This record gives sequence, C-alpha cells and structure tokens, in this order.
Amino acid sequence: MQAEERKRPIYAIMGPTASGKTALGVRLAKHVGGEVINCDSVQIYRGIQIATAKPTEEEKQGVPHHLIDYVDPNIDYTAADWARDAAEKIGEIEARGNVPILVGGTGFYLRTLRQPLFKSPKTDTALRERFRSIRQKKGSGHLHKMLTRLDPDAAEMFEQNDHVRVMRALEHLFQTGRRISEVLADREEPPEFASRIRLFVLNPPRDRLYEKINLRTEGHFVSGLVKEIEHLLASGVKEFSNALGAHAYRRVCEFLRGERSLEDAVERSKQDVRNYAKRQFTWFRKENDAVWLDGFGDSEEVWKRLLPLISDG
Repeated sequence: MQAEERKRPIYAIMGPTASGKTALGVRLAKHVGGEVINCDSVQIYRGIQIATAKPTEEEKQGVPHHLIDYVDPNIDYTAADWARDAAEKIGEIEARGNVPILVGGTGFYLRTLRQPLFKSPKTDTALRERFRSIRQKKGSGHLHKMLTRLDPDAAEMFEQNDHVRVMRALEHLFQTGRRISEVLADREEPPEFASRIRLFVLNPPRDRLYEKINLRTEGHFVSGLVKEIEHLLASGVKEFSNALGAHAYRRVCEFLRGERSLEDAVERSKQDVRNYAKRQFTWFRKENDAVWLDGFGDSEEVWKRLLPLISDG
C-alpha cells in the first residue's frame, strides 16, 4: 500500500505574490488529504513576519504546514538547503499516506527540487562578508559587472539585482577557480518524485494584482513593519542578511539609515513588489509543464478549473 501511495501525484501551487496561493493550497490539501510545504524564500525565516504573508492559523484551517518560520535570519540558507529539507518532508508526508502540496512563489526553489544543483563548496563567511561590503558601498550592479568580466555566461543567467545568486557565482569562482557556468552540468540525478510534481500557476489579472500589492504593502507599514525591523536589528539580525534583503525590509533599512523618507520607502516597496511579481510571471512562463489558472487562488472559478485536473487517488 505504501508503494502505491508513493506513486500518487505531488502538487505545486505557485504564482506571483498576493495571488492567493495559500487559499488554493489549503483547499487542495483538504480535498486530497494533503499537507503543505512552504516554497517561499522569505517565509522560511523566524521573526520575519509582517511583510511575508505567512499563513495564520485561521488560514491554515487545520492543514499541517511545513518549512515555515524555522530558519535563523542570520543564516545564509540556500535553495539547495531548502530542496534537501523539502525532499525530506515529502518523504515523511508520503510515509503518512498523505499528499505533499508545495505552495509558494519562489520558482528557483521548485526548480532546484526538481533539477538538483551541482555540488558546491561550503560558504566562506569571510568572502561572503567581502562581497556584502562591496554591495553595500557600490550596489548590486557593481557585483554584476564583476561577474560579467569574470563569468559572462553566468552574468547572463542572473538579473543585475539578483545579488544573492550573483554573489554565490562570484564566491564559487573565488573558492574553486572554476566558473559556475562551467559546472552547471555537474548536477545530481533528479529525485524519484520529481516526475510526479504537477505544477499549477496562478495568473490573476495584472491590474487587480498590482492594486492588491499596493494595498497590502501599505497595510504592512500600518501594522508596524518599521518597529518589527528595529526589533530585529536590535536583536542581532544583520542588516545585510538575506532575510532583510527582501522587498519592504530592504527599503525600511534604508529609511532607518536616513537614506530615504518613510513615504519614499513605502512607495519604493510597492514598486519593488510589483516588479517582483513581474519577474515571477516571467520565471514560471519558462516552466514548460506549468498549467496556468486564470484568476486569484481564492476564487471559485479557479477551483472549478483545477478540480478536473487533479486526482485524489
């Protein structure tokens, strides 16, 4: 019986920020007897609450959720780390006879789970701090220019503001002497369950999505985002950690350093999140097996569209 259970589909509900992934993921989990695995690179961090849209207990509706709120904000947690932890959770969930439901907006996490990355050296913290210092003084664009000179093929793969992966590519070169673009083919074999992941991507109307993003971002500031970040910094969270590099958190840090007004931080945060949503749309359109669901995840129309496409047996 367990062997049969392991052959069941695994579902991934993905899409841009604010598209209603949580609502649809929970409804699907309740329908097929599933448990949710978070696939969002910000919701993993402890204490990073207000601007992350972590599901409340009410929103979870009793459905078990995994890989949320469990990583120290000062840890440089990678996509490979998440893929390892997610694979472990998938095994545990299926061993209980339940269905894993991956829910989130970090497409790189999902791709890393399905197509494992090459093996890379452990992070050199001193080297990481050097690149962070360069980014702080000269900006993400300077790091990208460095990568363009040293590994142009890798530079084409990463956007200029994707400082996390740009730094990782630079670190790999400095630590190993090999360009990261040259070793991308040195991947491990995909896990057994990779071929069973069925990907669904939410596709809400852009104008309504951007309006929702603007209102939600304003709400984060009203709910005490600035105070949350002040508390995190006072507790020892590093200002230039990955955890505080996301959207509004980055702009609030700039406000606290006196680099922009609070009003400007709010408006810039809105723009950042809208731009992020655009990049998420672009990323998921490159996933050839994605099934697109037009609308928000909490709409009845989307559920009716999804229902014939899934199997609970």
